[in-house]
Amino acid sequence: MTQEIHKYPVSGELAAHAHINRQQYRQMYDKSVSDPDAFWSEMADKFLTWQKKWDRVQEWNFTDKVSIKWFGGGQLNVAFNCLDRHLEQRANQTALIWEGDNPAVDKTVTYQELYEDVCRFANVLKHRGVKKGDRVSIYMPMIPEAIVAMLACARIGAVHSIVFGGFSSEALKDRILDSDCRVLVTADESVRGGRNTALKTSADKALASCPAVHTVVVVKHTGGKIDFNASRDVWYHEAMGAASTSCPPEPMDAEDPL
Repeated sequence: MTQEIHKYPVSGELAAHAHINRQQYRQMYDKSVSDPDAFWSEMADKFLTWQKKWDRVQEWNFTDKVSIKWFGGGQLNVAFNCLDRHLEQRANQTALIWEGDNPAVDKTVTYQELYEDVCRFANVLKHRGVKKGDRVSIYMPMIPEAIVAMLACARIGAVHSIVFGGFSSEALKDRILDSDCRVLVTADESVRGGRNTALKTSADKALASCPAVHTVVVVKHTGGKIDFNASRDVWYHEAMGAASTSCPPEPMDAEDPL
């Protein structure tokens, strides 16, 4: 079977607004091949903020046990790079555009708003005992709070495990146990195609076989009725309301899990 290749010329107007032209691309590509340490050092300096500069760009071993490491000795934080470093120039610019299942429902979130929510939720997680290296399972609809949860985990050095909101309670249970999560973030319900799915109900079924989970943070998304376990469950909006908007980012080694 042969595959036909189509080529489409780039218009002059589009090319004029591109970040680089053909000659610049070729120069960058050639440098990445001839001097990869210098090239990637330049890219890392240009596009990321580091809390500690790396000692070496790369080291690898293919002769014995395969080992590949990048930016050894360097430390940075993904949440800081996504949010903090943009605040001076872009605090009031839109960071997220969210479209709900109903086309009439949408929301925009600025960098400043997202930064404050991430810091709040990072502090919520810390208050519930989450620390660097701990795993947090996120079983959520496609709502802004899911982004907040991921970035909050990154901010404090926790490892987030995303479980698709359409998965069954059995699938959620397996993933919680496999990653040894101790905290679950979920919502009362998700909405897809006009149909509500009871996420918290599925989560409760899964957690019946996950005794190590000590905290379930619940986002009130639809207002659907749920069973609330006062000894384990925490309402997202209540916890966020009591949390500080200040949370220093955890320094992470370049090879740490995000």
